[in-house]
Amino acid sequence: MSLLQLSATTLPRSADALRSSVRGFLAEEREQGRYVPRCDNWLGGIDPEFSRRLGERGFLGLTWPRRYGGQERSPLERFAVTEELLAAGAPVAAHWVSDRQVGPNLLRFGSEDQKRTYLPGIACGQLLFCIGMSEPDSGSDLASVRTQATRAPGGWVVNGSKVWTSGAHVAQAMVALVRTTPEADRHDGLSQLIVDMAAAGVQVNPIRSIDGGHHFNEVVLQDVFVPDEHVLGRIGDGWRQVTSELAYERSGPERLMSTLPLLLEWCKRLRESSAPIDTAYADAVGQLVARCWTLRQMSLAVAAGLADGAMPATEAAMVKDLGAQFEREVIEVIRRHIDLEPDAGSDDPLTRLLAEAILHSPAFTLRGGTTEILRKIVASSLGAR
Repeated sequence: MSLLQLSATTLPRSADALRSSVRGFLAEEREQGRYVPRCDNWLGGIDPEFSRRLGERGFLGLTWPRRYGGQERSPLERFAVTEELLAAGAPVAAHWVSDRQVGPNLLRFGSEDQKRTYLPGIACGQLLFCIGMSEPDSGSDLASVRTQATRAPGGWVVNGSKVWTSGAHVAQAMVALVRTTPEADRHDGLSQLIVDMAAAGVQVNPIRSIDGGHHFNEVVLQDVFVPDEHVLGRIGDGWRQVTSELAYERSGPERLMSTLPLLLEWCKRLRESSAPIDTAYADAVGQLVARCWTLRQMSLAVAAGLADGAMPATEAAMVKDLGAQFEREVIEVIRRHIDLEPDAGSDDPLTRLLAEAILHSPAFTLRGGTTEILRKIVASSLGAR
């Protein structure tokens, strides 16, 4: 797949039935008062019980082999399920990274014992992972990781800290990127280890977000022993493994749908209004929907590329960069067209969703790689320095 050849992709018919099934599940959840739609809930909506119920219904581990607890569905069927959960603003954050990238990475690089140990638990929503990549003072530059693993009899002793680690306070395990050969080149000597979050020496410190929510954490690792059987992939292959993982992280529909619940609520408000819809409103909605659909097709094309075994890192970076811009544009367009004071504590859904979107928006262009990092990836693929 070259930079400018994102192939047009359509979802299979089987995705329609699956989509209907997810909609039914979500309707039941709302009717029983188990959640209310929120913006950016794929990152901030941590609800392990919701994840467990989702797993019980067979909506996690969709593409994985049945022998590991999966459903052997296609990646495009999984795409449809993901879209429904995001559009509904469902609280999917507890299992998100486990299902999106830890599972695929275990399938690709894990030992048979690791697959049988971890994948069934993830698929039924009872085993939650977090990922330890970012570190203090490192920003989005993963190659500057300083957390060090030192060889010890039967395993490795890890010292360092990770930051902005979503869901670490509810996770049972973490895939951590660590430096196993300090003297090697910055891209070499990195490895991925599976850290038991209950192990001695693991300390999780909460980091509150601007709205008071708790999904970020600092994870301090002090003399944490990790046995050899918990090495993911090969020692020294961490950079290659983690960069392939980023294609899953950056290209998914969550990179453009964080504020979709707000847009949908605005459209609902316009439909229910007894007054004729102003032409300016209609134009604004039309432009947003057109952009959303275009970005969705790009994300779908990347998903199809991943399903075919490609590693479309550049295309994934484009989806993430453009998607984050779109998520912010939804907020700005709606603020230009309605006279509404955002209030996160309001009973009015539109007022509350607008406040949530505004408070979360600073992170849109930071998480999963900053704008600068993403554009550098795209520029490098074009031969620019």
